[in-house]
Amino acid sequence: MSTDYNYDEQARTCCIQGQFFPYFVLTITGLVVVPITYSLLKPSKALENTAPKIQSDFKPEHADLIEGQRRKQKKRERKLKRMVFTLGGWLLMAYMVYLMAVTARTAPKIWNPYEILDVSMSAGEKAIKSRYRKLSLTQHPDKVRLDPSKNITEQSVNEHWVEITKAFKALTDEEIRNNYIQYGNPDGKQSMSIGIALPKFLVQAGFGKYVLLVYGLLLGVLLPYLVGKWWYGTQRMTKEKILVSTAGKLFLEYEERMDDGSVISALSCGDEYNEIYKGERIWTGLGKVEGKILADGASTPFVAGMSVKDRDKLKGMDDGVRRKVLGLLWAYLGRVELDDDVLNDEKYEVAPTALTLNEAFTSIALAFGNTTPVLSAYHTAQNITQALPPNSSPLLQLPHFTPSVVAAVEGDAKKHLTVQDFMRIPDEQRKKVTTAAGLSADQYNLALAVASQLPHLQVEKAFFKVMGERFIIPNSLVQFVIKARIIPPGATNVPEVKAADLEDVDPDEGDLDALHGRKKQGAADRPVQPPLAHAPYFARDRSPQWHVFLADGKQGKIAVPPFSFATFDKPFFDANGGPSYSVQTLKMQFQAPPQAGRYTFEMHLVCDSYVGFDARTNVTLVVDEPARAEEIEEEDEISEPDEDTIAGQMNALKTGGLTGAPAPKKTRRKPIEAEESEGSDTEGEVDTQSETDTDTDTDEE
Repeated sequence: MSTDYNYDEQARTCCIQGQFFPYFVLTITGLVVVPITYSLLKPSKALENTAPKIQSDFKPEHADLIEGQRRKQKKRERKLKRMVFTLGGWLLMAYMVYLMAVTARTAPKIWNPYEILDVSMSAGEKAIKSRYRKLSLTQHPDKVRLDPSKNITEQSVNEHWVEITKAFKALTDEEIRNNYIQYGNPDGKQSMSIGIALPKFLVQAGFGKYVLLVYGLLLGVLLPYLVGKWWYGTQRMTKEKILVSTAGKLFLEYEERMDDGSVISALSCGDEYNEIYKGERIWTGLGKVEGKILADGASTPFVAGMSVKDRDKLKGMDDGVRRKVLGLLWAYLGRVELDDDVLNDEKYEVAPTALTLNEAFTSIALAFGNTTPVLSAYHTAQNITQALPPNSSPLLQLPHFTPSVVAAVEGDAKKHLTVQDFMRIPDEQRKKVTTAAGLSADQYNLALAVASQLPHLQVEKAFFKVMGERFIIPNSLVQFVIKARIIPPGATNVPEVKAADLEDVDPDEGDLDALHGRKKQGAADRPVQPPLAHAPYFARDRSPQWHVFLADGKQGKIAVPPFSFATFDKPFFDANGGPSYSVQTLKMQFQAPPQAGRYTFEMHLVCDSYVGFDARTNVTLVVDEPARAEEIEEEDEISEPDEDTIAGQMNALKTGGLTGAPAPKKTRRKPIEAEESEGSDTEGEVDTQSETDTDTDTDEE
């Protein structure tokens, strides 16, 4: 049996049209376009797209330039090329559907002898022969009158009579009838025909070379290009979304004792800036920028908040791109007016890139394990988000607060006031000082409104525990539990913390989700996001995060790497819109030291988006010897003997013969709680450092 391959006869070269070819094009196009469309339309899971915002109508200077940078970033994120490709794909699919609707369909006709003879399927042999004789009188070639005008030709008449003869024999001749019953055709087995949903012109003579050319371009050029572009694109970037070459430069910039200014200087080495500053743009305005930022400051050596050391680093740079980026970054941090819209726009443009590089530098600093560079990196993230130079006052985060207003508020204070300190000042005194410094009543009220919405996380209790155990033994899996509340600055009538809320109850043994740290996805268990950071000078939306790590203060090393928290388990506000003061639970796990003893750590709780919201607490981890822990457990498990036994009678004698005398009280060791000493460290002088190193000094018990 032979096989025939039939191409789409109706497909034409002028337009893609045919009976089956549109189905083929629609299927292939849909396999590509539908997934791309889903990726474009699916809601983003980024916290910046789902978090609420702090209510404020404050517009900083150059708000139009900042908003322009926001629009530029959103334009980059729109993926215009992908959108155009997707739109073209849907238009092509719509055209294919249109062709499928308007193209005439030819269905294969099944050969039916009863239909040809015009007899019923229940007709007998006598009726069939009678019908055949009648047709021979009218349809035989000798009886039909030819009429070409009605398409009645000799060929058509002969073909029709042959069909009648075949139908008659198929119903009367035994051999032919068997062929019809078995194969559906009186002539016996026929060749198999396979339809191919491709236009026939593709296989016609003269088109073969063009088909090969298209296949060659697709498989030999386009496919390798796309795969190579994807591969080398992934190899060029790190998981922090920076260039690999930039990561290498940041690694070389790392030093064991880096202050905030050194980190800011390191962030100017990124190759990402080379795509922004090219040609003459590198040197345009560089002298003007440096002249502005190196002008004398009121409370600092320079108006941009730089130190002499930072100035020397800037002057010592030979790379034009890096020197301009660093100058613009200091101008952004110091909120320095550059008297040029282009330069002012550029200073707002470099800040988001610098923050991305800072996140990568934080990862590099964590790998080294020294506390000081890690804290400096976190402080730099705060400074970039709020557009503040290192060691500046946290009050500058509030709307309309300028250095002169801050100086009036702080007076002769040796340390900068935090926003919390400012909100604790009596309102009458607060308003008098700020309005005398130049704030209007509306500006003062706006500053208070923003301050009262800031998410200040206050630690209420911190302790170590092992799930399901009373004691911590060497190498056990320890949980460090922090109980804290979001208390906005200036909050009044804050309720006392309930003792039950400060306890951490172990989950049931059958609750595998809780035991493995997997949160259920019920409506009541959805994570709660804090509002977006109030950062009017930063040209991006930023969701604040809190980082918790334990450091060895003696060695200046991080003992337990940071755990980051961007969401919480309880709402911040009640049904009336006021603060809920709910106790939030933050947990981090690590392996206990291999030796028993007392280990004192510095706990650092750092918010990466606000200055002055950090907390530092001393905590002590007590690790017991396994034998001692087992001994205490066994003593606790001993029960009183029954009264009808000898041991019970002896126990009765010891207790004076009193039945049911109270047993001695069992002492139970409580988890070691943290000695809280919260501080803002806005001056940069507090010894707050961190890195990973479990080789801490111990005092054997």
